[in-house]
Amino acid sequence: MEGDDCESPYGDGTNEAQDNDFPTVERSRLQEMLSLLGLETYQMQKLTLQDSLQISFDSMKNWAPQVPKDLPWNFLRKLQALNAEARNTTMVLDAPPDARPGEEGQMEEEVLYWDTADNIAADIYSFSELPTPDTPVNPLDLLCALLVSSDSFLQQDIILKMFLCQFALPLVLPDSENHYHMFLLWALRGLVRTWWLQPLRGPGSFKEDSVVLPRMPTFAFVRMDVSSNSKSQLLNAVLSPGRRLRDCFWHRDLNLGASPREIADGLVEISWFFPSGREDLDIFPEPVAFINLRGDIGSHWLQFKLLTDISSAVFILTDNISKKEYKLLFSMKESNTKYYFILSPYRGKRNTNLRFLNKLIPVLKIDYSHVLVKVSSTDSESFVRRLQSIVRCVMRSPCRRVSVEDMAHAARKLGLRVDEDCEECQKAKERMEKITRKIRDPEAYKREELRLQGEPWRKVAQVEKELCQLHWAGDSPEKCRSELRGRLLELRAQQNSLDPTWGVQEFVRGISSPSPGEKQYFLRWMELGLARLAQQRLRPPPETLLSLRSKHCGAVDATEPLWPDPLGVEHFLREMGQFYEAESCLVEAGKLPVGQRRFAHFPGLALELLLRGLPLELVDGGSLSVPLRWVTGLLKELHTRLERRSRLVVLSVLGVPGTGKSTLLNTMFGLRFATGKSSSPRGAFMQLVEVAEGFSQDLGCDHILVIDSGGWIGGALTTTGERFELEASLATLIMGLSNVTVVSLAETRDVPLALLHAFLRLETTGHAPSYQFVYQNLHGTSAPNPQLRDGRQCPEPLSDGGLAVACGETRGDGVRTLADVAFGDPEKQHVWHIPGLWHGVPPMAAVSLGYSEAIFELKRCLLENIRNGLSNQNKNIQQLIELVRRL
Repeated sequence: MEGDDCESPYGDGTNEAQDNDFPTVERSRLQEMLSLLGLETYQMQKLTLQDSLQISFDSMKNWAPQVPKDLPWNFLRKLQALNAEARNTTMVLDAPPDARPGEEGQMEEEVLYWDTADNIAADIYSFSELPTPDTPVNPLDLLCALLVSSDSFLQQDIILKMFLCQFALPLVLPDSENHYHMFLLWALRGLVRTWWLQPLRGPGSFKEDSVVLPRMPTFAFVRMDVSSNSKSQLLNAVLSPGRRLRDCFWHRDLNLGASPREIADGLVEISWFFPSGREDLDIFPEPVAFINLRGDIGSHWLQFKLLTDISSAVFILTDNISKKEYKLLFSMKESNTKYYFILSPYRGKRNTNLRFLNKLIPVLKIDYSHVLVKVSSTDSESFVRRLQSIVRCVMRSPCRRVSVEDMAHAARKLGLRVDEDCEECQKAKERMEKITRKIRDPEAYKREELRLQGEPWRKVAQVEKELCQLHWAGDSPEKCRSELRGRLLELRAQQNSLDPTWGVQEFVRGISSPSPGEKQYFLRWMELGLARLAQQRLRPPPETLLSLRSKHCGAVDATEPLWPDPLGVEHFLREMGQFYEAESCLVEAGKLPVGQRRFAHFPGLALELLLRGLPLELVDGGSLSVPLRWVTGLLKELHTRLERRSRLVVLSVLGVPGTGKSTLLNTMFGLRFATGKSSSPRGAFMQLVEVAEGFSQDLGCDHILVIDSGGWIGGALTTTGERFELEASLATLIMGLSNVTVVSLAETRDVPLALLHAFLRLETTGHAPSYQFVYQNLHGTSAPNPQLRDGRQCPEPLSDGGLAVACGETRGDGVRTLADVAFGDPEKQHVWHIPGLWHGVPPMAAVSLGYSEAIFELKRCLLENIRNGLSNQNKNIQQLIELVRRL
C-alpha cells in the first residue's frame, strides 16, 4: 500500500541484505509460489481493498478458476460474497471459454481443498517439490500468499469475511525465510461479537465487544512429531453442539485435505466460542478461544513457546514421545500452563511413551488424568464430551485469561513482529486517542463540540424547506421569500462566525495527512475508537430497540431518533459539511469575499475518504435533510478527480430498518455500510464501486454509485403528518436519482406507504428507476435452493391503506397491485425471495450458502440489466448534480 510503513512478514525488498543470509531454496520457494499465483507484482505495491472490489467480466458469472493465477481472485470473490464454500477451490484445467459450472464430465478437473491437516511425515515440507502450473496449490498456502501480498486494510477485510463465515482465522503468519513471524493484531481489530452470558441474569447478560479486547480462557492444540489423531477434527468437534459438526478448522479427512504445504507450515489459527444464551446450544458458559498450530512443534518452537505463554491449557497430540520431544517439553517446566496429552494406543511405542511420561509428570506438574487415550473412531462422541468437560473444568478453576492484545504483547517479548506496530499505524492511533480521551459523554460532546449540528442545522433545514416549497408554488409573495432568505443568511452567518472546535480541527488534520497510509489508519482507528465508546455505554439489547422502533412508528416528531444515534465518524464529516455549507451560502449571497474562504478544501478531503471505501452521507441523519451545497461540492470534486471515467449508474436500496438492506449491499459488492439496528446511523449513505477499465465499455458505465437508505424509513403507519411526508420525500429523492432501486422487505410486511407514494410521484417525473423487490426471510431456516420468482408472480395486492394512497395519487385509476404501481409492464418485474442470512443460531451461526448464492444471482441479474440498458440511461456526474438540485 502506498505510504504504508508496515512490513510484510515475508519481506518486501527492504530487508534484501538480510534475506541473502538464508538458503536460496527457502527464498525461491516463496517466490515460486507468488509467481505461480500471479502475486509477485504485489510485493512492492500491495494489493488494496479497492483492487479486490472492482467489477469486471468475472463479476457476472459463477466461474471456476482454470489456472493458478485465477485462484487468489476466485477466493476473494467467494469470500466477498460470504460463500461458505470459499475454502473449497476448484481449478478446471483446459476448460473451454464457454464452459459452465456443472459440466465437469466434459473437462479435466482438479479439485483443491483447504488443507489444515496434520502432516503425517514430519519432514514432508522439506522434501516437497516446488509448485508448478499443473500442481495443486494448497489453499493454506494461497491464504498466506494472499495476506502477504495485501495491504493492511485488505487483510482486515479478508479476516472479517472469514470471521462471518465462521472460518478459523490466521493469528500468526509464518515467515519461512527470515523467521520473523507476524502476529496479526491489526487484521483482527475490526471483529465484533455479541453474546449472552450464562446463567441469564437480565439485560446485563447481553454483551457486545471487539474480539481482541476481552480476556478469556484460551486452549491450544498442537502436534508433536506424528499423530494419528487430527487436531483440527477434534477442535471442530469440541466447538460443535451435539451432532451439528462445524468445519471451522479444515482437516485431513476432507477431500484432498492432506496435500502438502509449501509456505504455510507454522501458521497459527484462532477461533472462538461465544454463548447464545440457550442452554441446549451453549457448550461453554462464557467466551473461550481455541488455537491451532499447523505443523510439528519441534519445527516451530517459537510459535509453540508463544502458545505455552498465553494458553490456559495446551493439548499435545502425539503417537510417540522421543528423547528429542522429551527435552523440548522439559524446557517448559517453568510454565504455569496446564498440559494434556492425547495418545493413540495402537500407533506409538507404548513402553517408551510411558517411560518419558513418568519423567514428565513431575516436571509439568500433571498426573495421569492429563493423559488421554483416544482408542478408535467409534468412541469419538464420548471422547469429545470428555474434552469439553476438561475445558469447562479448567475454565471454572483459577486459570490464565488473556485477550488478543495480551497475546500480541507476549509475541513481542518473544521477538515476533506485530502488524500494528508500524509507525503510520501508531501515529494514527495516538491522534485518535487524543480525540476520544476528551469524549466522556457522547451526547454532551455532540452538543458542545459539534456545534453546527443539532438545533442550528435543523433550523436552517426548515427555512430551506420552506423556501423550496415557495419556489415550487410559483405565486408566493416576494416579501415572504425575501424574509426567508434573510432568515437563512442570518442563521448561516451565525454558523460561520464559529471556529471548528479542537476535536474537529484534530480530525481534519488526521484526514489531511500527506501520508495516504497514515490517513487511512487514522480513519479506521477513529471508527474503532468511537465504536468502542458506544459499546461501553449501557445499551438495551436488540429486541428492546426493536420495540422502541415499533412504538415510535406513526405520528411522532420527524427529527426524534428511533434509537440512540451513536457518535461516529459521520458526525465529524457532518460538521465539516456544515462549515462548508455556511461559508458557501454567504459567498453565493455576496456576504463573504471568495478570498476569505477557509473551508473550500473540505469536499476534497471527504472525497479522498469516499475513494478509499468510506460511506459518505447523502441524506443528513441528524436533520433528515440533504446538505445540497456539500453534496454538490463532493460530486464536483468527484467529477474533477475521475475526469474521463465519470459515467455513473446509481443503485439504491430502500426499506424498513431491520430488513437486511445494508447486509445485502455489503455481501453483493463488498461494501462497508453499517449494519444492525443499534449501530446503523439514520442518514442515507453512498459508496463508489469502480468498474474495471476493460469492462466499462461493455457495461456502459465507469462506476456504480451505491446508496443505502439507512434507518430513516420508520414505516409510518398513517398517510398524513410530518413523518410520512418526510419519508415519502426522501424516498422520492433517492429513487429519482437511481437507475436501479432494490426494495428490501420482510416476508410478512407490507410495502411502506411512503415508498408507494414515491413510486407514484416518480411516474409523473419520468425519472422512475427499474425496481427489484427482495423479500428476505429474516428468521426462518434457509432453503437450500432459493429461486427467483418471475415477473408473473407479483407481490400481494395493496393493503387498504396502501390502496387509499395509490388511489389518491392516481385519482381513482384503479391501482390494484404493487406491480401496477411500480411497473408499466408487469412482465419486467423482478421479485426475489432470499433465504435467511444465518445457518444456525447466532453468535455461532455462519452465513448460509443459500443466502450467499441468492445474493450472487441478484448481483448478476442487476449487472446484466445495466449492461442491456434495462436500468435507464447512465448518468455522468454533471447530470447527477443537476438531478440532485431538481429533486
